[in-house]
Amino acid sequence: MNRFLAYACLALSMSLVGSYVALSKPLVAALPVFLLAWMRFGLGGLAMLRWLKKPMDEIPMSGQTRRLLFLESFLGNFLFSICMLYGVSMTSAVAAGVIMAAIPAVVAVMSWLFLRERVGFRVGAAVACAVLGIGLVSLSKGEQTITVIAGRGADLTSNPVWLGNLFLVGAVLCEAAYAVIGKKLTGVLSPKRITALINLWGFALITPFGLWMAWGFDFAAVAPSSWVLLLFYSLAASVWTVWLWMTGLKTISANQAGVFTVLLPVSAAAVGVIVLGETLNATQVGAFAIALTGVVLATLPQRGLRQPAPETGLH
Repeated sequence: MNRFLAYACLALSMSLVGSYVALSKPLVAALPVFLLAWMRFGLGGLAMLRWLKKPMDEIPMSGQTRRLLFLESFLGNFLFSICMLYGVSMTSAVAAGVIMAAIPAVVAVMSWLFLRERVGFRVGAAVACAVLGIGLVSLSKGEQTITVIAGRGADLTSNPVWLGNLFLVGAVLCEAAYAVIGKKLTGVLSPKRITALINLWGFALITPFGLWMAWGFDFAAVAPSSWVLLLFYSLAASVWTVWLWMTGLKTISANQAGVFTVLLPVSAAAVGVIVLGETLNATQVGAFAIALTGVVLATLPQRGLRQPAPETGLH
């Protein structure tokens, strides 16, 4: 695949992730977190039934590939969804974007540790831009108000803001692991197959919790607009973003692809401001501009660019 087409896939994937991170805020006000996650995986799975079939040219999966698929789903789908949904329920979409701007730095470190990818000067500078951006926004943020969450098992009004931030830090670690493990999987499976299989694992993991939350829940009380938003969230989170990300990862190294995760907080903040009516001051705008500069640094063509060394596996 052309590198710039791969860049476009990665950028669109993370922009969509940021948009559904922000738009999940009204969803967790209408539905319990585990019920929301369960329906997300279920609807996504229905849309990808055809992708589950093993292609004729696909080699049999090894034990390592099966373990990586489980980890990819457990960390990148199951735990990320839970941490992200609980995190945004306790703080603003802008604040969620601020914390998630740390993802590029975490991806770079993980790809160096587990994939032995060399972190070049431009990627390092891009990560530095992301870290500088999150620092500036953090300094500019005031105290966040806690949102009242409806639904059984989801009353979080007594929890402090720091707990929501802690959930979001957990989401950062899960998303970084998702990027690194995904690079390994794209070497042996197609993007569509990976997308369908990790969604199936996510559905299996969340089903007991989803059924528990669904028991006795008043579905009729949910507004029609929330069901429409749920459909977008399910398709974006389970289908579109995963396929786009895995498609880009087939061409781009994990640490370079990780720089594109800075678009997650940028789009989350943009949706928070434009759609949810949150505020964004001049310092925050400047901080996100610095972060986007990092994306430019990482993606500009370089003379004598060497292909990443063959991967030796997670260890």
